[in-house]
Amino acid sequence: MEEKMKALLVGVNVNDDPEFAHGLKELESLAEACNMEVVGVETQNVSQINTGVYVGTGKVEEIKALAHMLDAEVVIFDNTLSPMQLRNLKDIIERPILDRTNLILQIFSSRAKTREAQIQVEVARLQYELPRLTGMGKILSRQGGTSGGMSNKGAGEKKLELDKRKIRHRISELKKELKEVEKNRETQRKRRLSQGIPQVALVGYTNAGKSTLMNAILDKYEEKDEKKVLAQDMLFATLDTTIRSIHLPDKKEFLLSDTVGFINKLPHNLVQAFHSTLEEVKYADLLLEVVDYSDENYRDHMKVTADTLRELGTEDIPCIHVFNKCDVVMDHLPQVHQNDIYLAAKKGIGLEELIALISRHIYQNYVDCVMLIPYTEGALVSYFSENATVNQVEYLEEGTKMTMNCQLKDLKKYKEYVLI
Repeated sequence: MEEKMKALLVGVNVNDDPEFAHGLKELESLAEACNMEVVGVETQNVSQINTGVYVGTGKVEEIKALAHMLDAEVVIFDNTLSPMQLRNLKDIIERPILDRTNLILQIFSSRAKTREAQIQVEVARLQYELPRLTGMGKILSRQGGTSGGMSNKGAGEKKLELDKRKIRHRISELKKELKEVEKNRETQRKRRLSQGIPQVALVGYTNAGKSTLMNAILDKYEEKDEKKVLAQDMLFATLDTTIRSIHLPDKKEFLLSDTVGFINKLPHNLVQAFHSTLEEVKYADLLLEVVDYSDENYRDHMKVTADTLRELGTEDIPCIHVFNKCDVVMDHLPQVHQNDIYLAAKKGIGLEELIALISRHIYQNYVDCVMLIPYTEGALVSYFSENATVNQVEYLEEGTKMTMNCQLKDLKKYKEYVLI
């Protein structure tokens, strides 16, 4: 088993922030998701952030001493640090320093499996690193020395400019490659849209149970293990958008997509980098916002999800709130609203009720009808047998009489055969 790196967490509570404790707990979960062992937590209450070292100047020395005493190999801060703060803290504490953004980027880097996700993460990481190269010129210059007059730049400064140029060039190359990947995604998306199959997207806070819910639905209605997605009890277990076909007993079908989870203070570069992937949500006919109802901060998680969806421009898409992990709080469930459902995906509780609710939303364009199809149109009988809910079939002298529930577009297309 890979040995875990020991980490010391540092949290700064500005003006008694009510979300401070939750944010610090989430930081610990992020560290664990990055295969680190949290050996200590240091906090400080302040009225404002120190622009030079983030925490108070005296607190930095305390952190340094504590890191040494606990043998911490890395110190992680609970917010994004400026380039200057990062540099100053590293010089004083004399250990690797990570901020929340860098920690999330490391998790994303380790989780990215497809080429698209790998490109997206690398772009975000390079954009994060670029401004943090500033200020290294003097250090590198002292190493390389200078030659010539005062107008000549030190070797370190030249090295800095060269590194920046390399990073910008790499970002440019990656964005070009990403555009090609996005073209393929767009082609696949257009093909799906042209089929007219309803699309349902799972969204929500990370680790709320989206992948578990998808697997539970696949278990119940598909029974094909190779279709399952990775579902683990950790933040950002999966990054890649996964789309699966769900075939219901009444022969109706919809596409179910699982997207990357959201989190409070998700780095803006990552939101930008994953925009093309998250755009799948924009084309959904229905959103299923999965909420971990057993988490006491679930309302805050819903707010983060709502803000992220608003940023993606999806606030007008119908949404069902799926309150998951309710098996542990069954005695305290509130009154169910029209677009709310309480279930336990891992135990398969409430799945049929959820599918019924989904069906009411996405199959509004299905109608009952009776058609008399000539025997010369046998292919059409086969089509409706596969793509409609056929309730009754009669073989008459004039042709095949089918009583069924079919899509409105099919009713209009084959209206010449409609009896009722």
